[in-house]
Formats: sequence, C-alpha cells, structure tokens
Amino acid sequence: MDIFFTIVGFCLMLLGIVGSFLPVIPGPLTSWFGLLFLYLTDAVPNNWTFLGITLVIAVIVFVLDYIIPAIGTKRFGGSKYGIYGTTIGLVIGLIFLGPFGIIIGPFVGALIGELAFADKDTDSALKAAFGSFLGFLFSTLLKFVVAVVYFGFFMRDFWEYKSVIF
Repeated sequence: MDIFFTIVGFCLMLLGIVGSFLPVIPGPLTSWFGLLFLYLTDAVPNNWTFLGITLVIAVIVFVLDYIIPAIGTKRFGGSKYGIYGTTIGLVIGLIFLGPFGIIIGPFVGALIGELAFADKDTDSALKAAFGSFLGFLFSTLLKFVVAVVYFGFFMRDFWEYKSVIF
C-alpha cells in the first residue's frame, strides 16, 4: 500500500505543477494532496504540524489566485469583464496555441472583454488588459513556486524513506 500511496502522491505532485498554469486544476492544493498521500504511508512518520502549515499556505494561495488578477485589473482601470476575459482567453489560448497560449490568451481575452463588454476605448482597454495580464502572471508564478516547493518537500521525504517504502 505504501508504494501505491507514493505513486499516487507523485502523480498528484506532477498534476499540481501543471495545475499552476491551468485554471481548472488548483495547483498548490493538488500538490498538497500529494504530500498527504506520502505522509499516509506507513514508511513516512506523520507530521501533522507540517501538513497543517502547508495546507494553510495552499488554501491562502488558492484564494489569492482569484484575488490577484482582480487587483491587477482594478489597479489598471479594468472591469470584471477583463477578469473574465483573462480566464477565458487562457483556456482558449491554451487549446489553440499550446504553451504560447498561456502568455497570449489572457492578455487578448482581457482586451476583448474590455472592448466588447465594458465599452472602453482602446487605450483604456489595453491598460486594463495589461493589468489583468500582470495579475494573472503574478498569481501563476506564485502557484508554480508553491507547487515546486511542495514537490521538493515530497522528494526530500521520499528520498529519506525510500528504503522503507520499497
């Protein structure tokens, strides 16, 4: 059972890193579940304080992921349509442009959202789209860093107890 939990935990870790870029997968929370699975093995001693602290951090980052792009958009004069456009643009950009869609999609989506639905002039829409894009990039970077750090914790503990797991 330890090997199964370790493999599931490792898969969740990888999914968490990927989820840092995809809006449908909560990256740090998924990575935290990977840590949880590792700690559920009999090989790795339970450290509930560590799991509790990392859970709180994952939840905070999860909440901030929804707040940061909104702050970026509002700070640069955008509306809720710019925020919606950022998310929709990310998904559509990812589908049609692959990894490049992560960069191009949110900006274009926010710009279209501002121009089409918020009735903004081009300069205001560009400024709002840029703010939304910056907020998206910052929140994505934050999620990615947390997921990678959690992966580092996972690998550290796995390496320490690998002889007991296998």
